[in-house]
Amino acid sequence: MKDLIMGIVSELSKMDLDDKVNAINEIRQAIHNASPFKSEPVDFVKWVKNQEVHANDYNPNSVAPPEMELLRVSINADGYTQPIVSMFDAENSYEVIDGFHRNRCGKEYSEITSRVHGYVPLVQIRSTQEDKTDRMASTIRHNRARGKHRVESMSEIVIELKKRNWSDSRIAKNLGMDEDEILRLCQISGLQEVFSSDSFSQSWTASLTDKELLDCLDESDIDQEESQDENRIFHEWQDWECFPAGFYKDKPPQGMTAGECEEAYRSFLADIPTFDNALHKLIHRWKNSCEHYLTNGKMNRIAWLGQAAMCLHTQVPSRFCGGYNLLTDSEKQAADFLALKYLNKWLVNNGRNPIDWDSSKSKSKADLY
Repeated sequence: MKDLIMGIVSELSKMDLDDKVNAINEIRQAIHNASPFKSEPVDFVKWVKNQEVHANDYNPNSVAPPEMELLRVSINADGYTQPIVSMFDAENSYEVIDGFHRNRCGKEYSEITSRVHGYVPLVQIRSTQEDKTDRMASTIRHNRARGKHRVESMSEIVIELKKRNWSDSRIAKNLGMDEDEILRLCQISGLQEVFSSDSFSQSWTASLTDKELLDCLDESDIDQEESQDENRIFHEWQDWECFPAGFYKDKPPQGMTAGECEEAYRSFLADIPTFDNALHKLIHRWKNSCEHYLTNGKMNRIAWLGQAAMCLHTQVPSRFCGGYNLLTDSEKQAADFLALKYLNKWLVNNGRNPIDWDSSKSKSKADLY
């Protein structure tokens, strides 16, 4: 065994830096695969070029400048004693789950970058945790275990999870909170609306993403104070036609890129006859979804109609509705008013009063369900 190890070391000594690092990573990966501890991410630490590592967009942890400087001094004096926790993503790079500031030190401080040859140490989370909601929960668990997290950003994450139809009990279980804390975080955010109310342009670009696995919703999941409108109609998520159609998926349909999805959305909305035909089908085919969403006067129903019609017609999920911003102003106005026309058609057909342009906008709060 000793001779085998010395032979490997001898071969490594002949390689240039990048080849040597790649070879060491491959050796460690092979050892990890045979390890009795292979279910533990820390069993395999790999070195990755720092430009291949990027921050997530939801980390609620913040480090004040003095603490950031202390971290720099610590890594300078003691070296990296903790790897960065990451996930390999679809862009062939690594998203930080925990260790955002350790990653910054490896990129921003030349003395550290030079010492580690432009690499940073990583471990990867388990493949069962690669759903975005699981990654968010993992980030928070790491931060809370250290007692460091920004309340405002924690609040934003709780609202994001509620948008994804996570019940309070599921959030509490996964984030290590009690339900009273979840309520307080919702109050801090004021339950900021899902869509902006400043203009339809901003509203249509809102992204309501979700994954395939949702907790079953029932009436107990709905905020009673926010749901006193006796005219609201509620359906559980498994009865929404939009769900199996892919409305909440966060990846493009097979064979399409994100950019192609947004361009398809632009083309769809600009083609008024096609958009008109899709809206007609929508209000007749998606009965439960229309009842659930179009009776909710606190959300932007114009935006939902556009996103739902797009999904019905092309199978492109709602998250790619940013294609609306690729329209000209006149195209946006035409799409807005056509959606308003069908909203009023649906309301009248269902014994409700039509609404005007201003009334169709989002309110200051959103009823998320």
